[in-house]
Amino acid sequence: MTLYDADGADADLAADDIDVAALSERQLLWVDVDVGDEDPIAADAAALLRELARKLGLGPDGEQLLRELNGSSRLQNFGDWFLVQVIAVEHSGGLKFRGRRLAIVCGENVVLSLHHGPVEFIEQLRDRERADTRIGSLTAEGFTASLLDWMVESYLHAVSDFEAAVDRLELTILARNVSHQSLPELARLRRGASRLRRMLAPHRAVFGALARPDFRPDDTGLTDKQFRALEQRFERAMDAVENTRDLVVGTFELFTTRTAQRTNDTMRALTFVTVLLGSLAMVAGALGMNFKASLFDTGNHGFWTAIGGMAAVVVVAISVARWRRWL
Repeated sequence: MTLYDADGADADLAADDIDVAALSERQLLWVDVDVGDEDPIAADAAALLRELARKLGLGPDGEQLLRELNGSSRLQNFGDWFLVQVIAVEHSGGLKFRGRRLAIVCGENVVLSLHHGPVEFIEQLRDRERADTRIGSLTAEGFTASLLDWMVESYLHAVSDFEAAVDRLELTILARNVSHQSLPELARLRRGASRLRRMLAPHRAVFGALARPDFRPDDTGLTDKQFRALEQRFERAMDAVENTRDLVVGTFELFTTRTAQRTNDTMRALTFVTVLLGSLAMVAGALGMNFKASLFDTGNHGFWTAIGGMAAVVVVAISVARWRRWL
């Protein structure tokens, strides 16, 4: 739990030290709770949520709402505070994208983030802020928008990892020998693209509702501007995720093109060999015709001369084929 004070020093607080009524407009309390990966949550985590719901003034239904952190995205407004639930994405490698459930409660000068297990971008945010900050000058809505922007950025990072995997596969496909192992990799890319879209697409309703003028209106219009900018950021992330499917289709087309090219190269080589062998067979057939000629009276010398001539034809033909890049 961190108390950000724009006019003083930031400080870490214990749950017993929380006093929402004492917070000023230049102070912001951020309570970040990791309830663990257990489902349902452990007894000690449930007790902490009960205490936080009481301390933050979330009302009789607050504890139950905090304990209902599931895998769906939602937005609920309770007047003095609101709850937004989203799914952040984490990439553990191998095109395996994992969703991390995250709930954010935004009240007056208070933001509560609740998640099952560590959230990568929250750790990055904490690591970034090494000294006293100006975060206390933010409103609770502004800090919530910042956290949601970090969540959206997690999908952009996942897309970057996805694009890197596509680039590596395309380099493999463009190699001289096309491997059929590319097909399983293409299948993994397709599954990864579908998973990213299934994880992000349901948030459209949440971010759309946040950006509407009737949600958290204020006299300055600052909150509305922040949430509208957040929606635009979400739409850019959504476009990037949608583009991953096009990347997979383009990679598959590249694979089929390279496969067709390899087939054409093989057929061209077979055609050249067939024509060459046919030419040699024609020469051998001509030498085997049943008529008298001085050539047939030369004995071994004539035989090896004929073999040498055909070998020369083969060498010349192969040289011309390589020069013309037929082989």
